[in-house]
Amino acid sequence: MSTSQYETQEAYGPHGAPPGAPDGAWPALHDAETVTYGVPVHGVPVPVHAYDDTYRPAYEARTAPLPVAPTLAPSAAPTLALTRAPAPVPTPTLTAAPAYEPGAHAGTDGRASRRRRARYTERPDSAMRRLLPQALVVAFLAGGTTAFVAEDKAVDLSVDGRQRILHTFADDVGDLLAEEGVRAGAHDMIAPVPGAALHSGDAVAVRYGRPVRLTLDGRPREVWTTAHTVEGALDELGVRAEGAYLSASRSRPIGRAGLALDVRTERAVTVLADGRTRTVRTNAATVREAVEEAGITLRGQDTVSVPPHSFPRDGQTVTVLRISGVREVRDEQVPFGVRRVQDPTLFRGTEVIARPGQPGLRRTTYVLRTVNGVREKPRRERTELVREPRRQVVRVGTRPRPASVDGADHLNWRGLAACESGGRPHAVDASGTYGGLYQFDARTWRSLGGSGRPQDAPAEEQTYRAKKLYMSRGATPWPHCGARLHT
Repeated sequence: MSTSQYETQEAYGPHGAPPGAPDGAWPALHDAETVTYGVPVHGVPVPVHAYDDTYRPAYEARTAPLPVAPTLAPSAAPTLALTRAPAPVPTPTLTAAPAYEPGAHAGTDGRASRRRRARYTERPDSAMRRLLPQALVVAFLAGGTTAFVAEDKAVDLSVDGRQRILHTFADDVGDLLAEEGVRAGAHDMIAPVPGAALHSGDAVAVRYGRPVRLTLDGRPREVWTTAHTVEGALDELGVRAEGAYLSASRSRPIGRAGLALDVRTERAVTVLADGRTRTVRTNAATVREAVEEAGITLRGQDTVSVPPHSFPRDGQTVTVLRISGVREVRDEQVPFGVRRVQDPTLFRGTEVIARPGQPGLRRTTYVLRTVNGVREKPRRERTELVREPRRQVVRVGTRPRPASVDGADHLNWRGLAACESGGRPHAVDASGTYGGLYQFDARTWRSLGGSGRPQDAPAEEQTYRAKKLYMSRGATPWPHCGARLHT
């Protein structure tokens, strides 16, 4: 048995001559040199000769022995960063020496015979020197490949529903997404989180957010969802869709740009009308629609207790108001104003109406309603001014009044006035011809210097004009009461 690290075999010639026997001692040597292979630590086959031939021909130059690299354990092999597996190292092929023939070198010496045999037979130590460096390279490459495989990770990446399996050297989820050019925003979902460590066999999912302009039961708002369909978005937002009205089908896809979605859930609404109560489950958009779904028709001026175009709430009670009524038009006078103008031709204290005033006319429309059989207070609907009022103009005298009329001051003018008009300065007879304290007609009044109507003049001016009339005509103008002047 050999004491070498590798198992070896020794070959003997036809006569069983051992290796190293002198020439001629054994007439027959090896027919062929037998070579076996041992298995080193890293699995690289190393050829080993059956024996060590110390003979070296003179024409072969001696070279320094190759340095022997230390044997490395698999765990101590350096790590080499490779992008692909190294090419396999070819196994060297050794050619066996031709069989020794005793008669082949008859007539020649033994030295020449050994030189010819050396040309065809490779020495075991020379082959070892050539194969050992290759074995070391293979060992290094095997260790680097092991490190390469250890760093590589197979990851299942799903981006918005598109799934693929890839290999990466990234340490965490964030590095993986950066390598793949996947950008995520504030509304996007990443699982696991970007800082989570990455291992081979992990699954990473990225789902993009989509804006949804959601109007839920009349209340608009903007939400974000990572679902791809309307049904998925409703489930994600927790919206109860059974019996609800949807403005888009549940299977409609939601793109990255989002969509507008109107959802009206089913609600219970109670309607009171005509002495009856009806409760309906509805997803109507307005109170009027809910009332109509309850089988109630609004006619004419009929209305409901809440705004008919408002959104019906769950559990809401709506009362129908049956209204009948008429419109009533009323005319009202608008008082006129008075403008006073000073007149120096009139005695002081005398006022004469230069232009009589005229009241205006205001027309108001009232609505008289009866609600569910009860009459309400009239409600003013509109008001319009039919005629503008005309202002009255009054002339006011500023002329100083005369002190007296000679020859008439001593007469009983109070008694005459009491007889003619009852002592009333504004008195007018039934025919409208005579007026004032002393019942002047218009022509006589103007002949005495009066203006306007006598009943509009102050009492003092009327007495003054009566005295002047007496001085010119006596008591004749007052045939029935003239005798009172002298009593």
